[in-house]
Amino acid sequence: MDNLHNKLLALDGKGYKAYKAIAGTYTFPTFTLSIDHVQGDPFATPSRISVSVDANKAAFPHDLWQTEVRRVALEDFLGRAIRHAIGRFVKGRRGSGGSGEFHISTSRQQVLVRNAVLVSKDNIEARFTLGLPAQGRRAAGREAVSMFINELPKVINAALYYQSLDSQQIRQHIHSVEDQDALRHWLQEAELVAFVADGALLPRASGVDDRPLCKDALLFKAPESLARTVTLPNAGEVRGLGIGHGVTLIVGGGFHGKSTLLHALERGVYNHIPGDGRERVVTIENAVKVRAEDGRAISRVNISPFIDHLPFGRDTVAFSTENASGSTSQAANIIEALECGTQLLLIDEDTSATNFMIRDKRMQALVADDKEPITPLIHRVRDLYQQHGVSSVIVMGGSGDYFDVADTVIMLDAYQPHDVTEPALALARPITPTITPVKAFDEPVSRRPDADVLNPARANREVKINTRGVNDLLYGEHHIDLSQVEQLIDIGQTHSIGLMIYYFSQHYATTGENLIGITKNDGRHTAPRARYFQSV
Repeated sequence: MDNLHNKLLALDGKGYKAYKAIAGTYTFPTFTLSIDHVQGDPFATPSRISVSVDANKAAFPHDLWQTEVRRVALEDFLGRAIRHAIGRFVKGRRGSGGSGEFHISTSRQQVLVRNAVLVSKDNIEARFTLGLPAQGRRAAGREAVSMFINELPKVINAALYYQSLDSQQIRQHIHSVEDQDALRHWLQEAELVAFVADGALLPRASGVDDRPLCKDALLFKAPESLARTVTLPNAGEVRGLGIGHGVTLIVGGGFHGKSTLLHALERGVYNHIPGDGRERVVTIENAVKVRAEDGRAISRVNISPFIDHLPFGRDTVAFSTENASGSTSQAANIIEALECGTQLLLIDEDTSATNFMIRDKRMQALVADDKEPITPLIHRVRDLYQQHGVSSVIVMGGSGDYFDVADTVIMLDAYQPHDVTEPALALARPITPTITPVKAFDEPVSRRPDADVLNPARANREVKINTRGVNDLLYGEHHIDLSQVEQLIDIGQTHSIGLMIYYFSQHYATTGENLIGITKNDGRHTAPRARYFQSV
């Protein structure tokens, strides 16, 4: 520590690049500091540091991290504790650019696997970024002393030592995450694809604020006919709505909570923090929300189960376009989800292409089948379940024709669910077959991206992978717009997607038959999380 203190005082007032001399490892009384990357300019990407605390001295009881799910929950809790401590003890901006700022990557309402905090039997490691202080473009060494010698120890001592934290809050956090994980695993045993517990608070504060709506929000309660009960490891017996396999419709009037329920289900692939309101809303882990995505690029996707005999003989078995329509994009999104092994599709008519969802009798009478290339989802959704085991939960407010293919119909009335399956099916009628019989829904065609297509190098051959928000991935010379991937919630996920694409191109793109099969159950290139420094 003294060595770092002296170095920082010695470079005070020198050119900013003089900070390069502080890279290295330093021993503090309660932790070890590693300065891994030093920024070259106060306006550049901040410096990266890591802190290691001896596990025995941190003194977290072994039972708090003895299983994978508990360890991830503890790491999440500690990351949030560090963020809170930064707010308490760090002065913040103190000069040019990002001077004085500490940052650790943490999640919001969800609990994600990250590498910002790593817990092991030997140590607890935390990874930050830090804006080295500057006056103009000169090093502010004395301010850096305050950051490293005064502020950082306060943050670490407050957040990474068991005795400094609220043990009850830690256990509540870990037990909640453990229960959610157990609930998600229970779904398969119970032959369900999703579960929403009584007492869940589904509405969010706003369309851009994922925190719970605290005012005038109604708590969820399952109708008796669809209620299931499960015993969780920590919470004990919990009752709620069980959504079974097959085709489930969510219906109801406008603004009565249909899309809110579907939004909760799409986020049900993640565990949530205590107090979020959706802690006991879970879906099977491979559930995928699909929608129309006008303008997206499609590369060699077999959309023929939904779209065939396009004008001018365009190929739909290996369909490619730089600017997809609503129907072709939604077809491609479903096929890609099937390629990735989904067992549950989540679909909202509000974000779907109308002509992809349904084609009524009048339109069939006016437009001959040989002139209509689209086989709408209503004619395929039963095939998806019966032939491929893929269930669907569909929000439908404008067409009762889907009653004809539904197994369960749930009506939302003032955010409360009601089982209306019986009256809905009483209104159903067999779907009138089209003039041209619908062909069998074949397995998706195997395809594999070429390595050169996935090259992230720019013209100067420098590999460039970066993010500009959750929805914008910069991959080489390409900006990838992810705004329509609605289950993407964190910028760390976006960055990880870029890294995984690059990793795939380096290790797998020249082998195997398809995108999924060549990586599944293959641990040859799996590296421990601790090997990747960039905190995500």
